[in-house]
Amino acid sequence: MSEISQKKRIWGWYFFDWASQPYNTLILTFIFGPYFALVASDALTAGGMDPGIAKAKAQAYWGYGLTVTGLSIAILAPILGSISDNSGRKMPWIWLFSVLYFIGSMGLWLAAPGSFSVIQTLMFFGIGLIGMEFATIFTNAYLPTLGKKDDLGRISGTGWAFGYVGGVVSLLVMLGLFQATETGNTMLGLKPLFGLDPLTKADTRIVGPMTAIWFAVFMIPFFLYMRDDPTAVPETKVSVMDGIRELGTTLASLPSRPSLFAYLGSSMFYRDALNGLYTFGGIYALGVLDWSITQVGVFGILGAVSGAVFCYIAGYIDKAIGPKPVIIASVIVLMLSSLLIISLTPTSVLWVAVPEGSNLPNIAFYIAGAMIGAGGGVVQSASRNMMTRQAHPDRMTEAFGLYALSGKATSFMAPLLIALASDITGSQRLGVTPLVALFLIGLILLLWVKPDGENE
Repeated sequence: MSEISQKKRIWGWYFFDWASQPYNTLILTFIFGPYFALVASDALTAGGMDPGIAKAKAQAYWGYGLTVTGLSIAILAPILGSISDNSGRKMPWIWLFSVLYFIGSMGLWLAAPGSFSVIQTLMFFGIGLIGMEFATIFTNAYLPTLGKKDDLGRISGTGWAFGYVGGVVSLLVMLGLFQATETGNTMLGLKPLFGLDPLTKADTRIVGPMTAIWFAVFMIPFFLYMRDDPTAVPETKVSVMDGIRELGTTLASLPSRPSLFAYLGSSMFYRDALNGLYTFGGIYALGVLDWSITQVGVFGILGAVSGAVFCYIAGYIDKAIGPKPVIIASVIVLMLSSLLIISLTPTSVLWVAVPEGSNLPNIAFYIAGAMIGAGGGVVQSASRNMMTRQAHPDRMTEAFGLYALSGKATSFMAPLLIALASDITGSQRLGVTPLVALFLIGLILLLWVKPDGENE
């Protein structure tokens, strides 16, 4: 550990964000999520279902799949974090979940329209998402070792911005070299690489293998420069039950640590709502505004660029005034973007009618995308720094496990509420309305959070 400079360790840590971001950008939000909704709804329509109802039902399937995956992560995250803290080892877990990330992403290639299986597709998607989420827990736990307390906000913000740049680059590669437009060519005017046939959606399904290979290549700097501290490894062997007992002690102490308790509750709601925006934003544009997957991809580029710029700037603001004000401002921006999205139809903006054929709804949705990119990236960057201030220094991985639990314990809530609202109303637009209430609850709970936790 002493042979590797701190600068190299920081850059190695940054590269995890760069390597893992395409799962969020390409698969969860802008390419594969809308593709799943399109293929699933086409299959339902072919079976005789009304096209509008089929789109809402496909959105509901995606939501139910996310619910199952989120519950799995919520149950295991704090347990594995506690075991890791007791053993002093994070790296073996990162290797394990990196393999799951790779397998899950690669398996999405099988989601061809002619042999499309909702269960198989959601299974591979869930494996990859579990890999990405758990690897993030363990890499986030390294953050306090990368600098002084006042520098962690800047480091976190720069890392998140670097990840967003990786998301932009991966999206540009996907749209420029693989994803065909209506002309049969990519946005660069090229035929999809490797002769990928748009008729079989191979030009879209390649997003899975591309994401897997991207991750494998760009995780190399992380594994080269990041190391576990050998002095933190106990001399005696640590059992699983030791980790579970330590976790039980931590959970029992939460009521006596009101700031941490309130922060976990607050982040539970606003991050759940944010995940709902990320997950259903592209699906919403495709179904409500009748966008193409290429248009959704451009929307993603705009959001990611906005996120990169504002994360970098907010990192320095975080260093100057702390993470709490940054989180509050970001949640307000995300609430406003949610209301803007709900107000949009092909013939209305902010619930005001516009002439048929007007481009204003599309422009407004692009603005919403920039707001989501900025607010979402900044709130996540500032939130992980806030977690380092609320947690006990010796139980950091466990704390980020609890942080993941708070983000996943109700991670079924946003997808489930969207799924139920979509099913009940038969409307994708009305299905998104629960997100506003979740953001508001998270904002209210922040009132009980102390900027430096119980250390104040």
